[in-house]
Amino acid sequence: MKVEFYGHVRQYRNIQREIDANIQEVLLSGQYVMGPMLKRFEGELARYSGTQYAIGVGNGTDAIWLTLMALGIGPGDEVITHPNTFFATAEAIWIAGATAVFVDCDPRTKCIDPTKIEAAITPKTKAIIPVHLYGQCADMPAIKKIADKYKLRLIEDNAQAIGAHGNGFKIAELSDAATTSFIIQKNLGTFGDGGAVVTNDPEIDARVRKLRNHGSTQRNVHSFGFNSRLDDIHAGVLSAKLKHIDAWNDLRRKWAARYTAGLKDCRTIDLPVELPGYRHVYHLYVIETKKPEHRDKLLDFLVANNIDAKTHYSIAIHQQAGFPWGKGARIVGSVANAEKNAASCISLPMFPELTEEEVDYVIAKVKEWDKANG
Repeated sequence: MKVEFYGHVRQYRNIQREIDANIQEVLLSGQYVMGPMLKRFEGELARYSGTQYAIGVGNGTDAIWLTLMALGIGPGDEVITHPNTFFATAEAIWIAGATAVFVDCDPRTKCIDPTKIEAAITPKTKAIIPVHLYGQCADMPAIKKIADKYKLRLIEDNAQAIGAHGNGFKIAELSDAATTSFIIQKNLGTFGDGGAVVTNDPEIDARVRKLRNHGSTQRNVHSFGFNSRLDDIHAGVLSAKLKHIDAWNDLRRKWAARYTAGLKDCRTIDLPVELPGYRHVYHLYVIETKKPEHRDKLLDFLVANNIDAKTHYSIAIHQQAGFPWGKGARIVGSVANAEKNAASCISLPMFPELTEEEVDYVIAKVKEWDKANG
């Protein structure tokens, strides 16, 4: 049996008529950039997110740095985040001209550890960017309390957790803004790149809208800005898919529960944690080998058995060759949990269109390796 990592084509076939109809509508409208389909999708996304505003942009990276710029954060400022995530989170801080300050992750959730944040705050600190990693919400009430205490801005990197929520809070409810990515791999993905900012702050909304469109909200009238607009064809694809996102996330949770039940007795790996009262949407189902030296051996075994397992963020940001030590970034305290997560992680196939037979085959092969190496 061959188990793929992504189910993009299966998903398209399941709702092909809806997607094709929206694309055809855009093509026949003759308005492909900043047109009515984008406006429609932005309204749908805002309603889904429970926010007043949603702004479509070119990608998830742009969503973060345009939000930072909209908040006036740039050279001389510091932004706190954690290093066991995709490089773009820190990259966006650097593009804005600010310094990225890294603290460790929570060993259970792999999201930023709120107990490590205060030690990293200096007079230069202007914002915190928690990442809702793998589909699990960070502890936003604890982070919000710190942000309020020190009068810091709070931006949620929600590239991986659309449709998730915490215990008594929604994403974007406790922050200045939340950003997301719509690249095809995401729970809600288009056929290419895309991103968005959602917010309840009218000033952030107005500034991001200007920044994404060459500093313009009126034809032929410009100020400083960029070209980062979500195209209408992508907006049409996303509009069709958004109607299904909760059902698809339910299926992800179903497969995650099946993985967890099947693998709970394995001795060589740790399984993902869902906090009580939280809704984890399993953008990725990430296991960790208890011994980092086992990670590549287990990964190779799965691939050799036709299971397209992968690693995600297997080199922590501060361990990347291009990490700008000094003015561009610094680390506060130990980041041992983040480093272990990077060195030990394996992502098992996870998408809504998986079958029971595929999930059970993955479970069987992981257990086979565990029995031989435990």
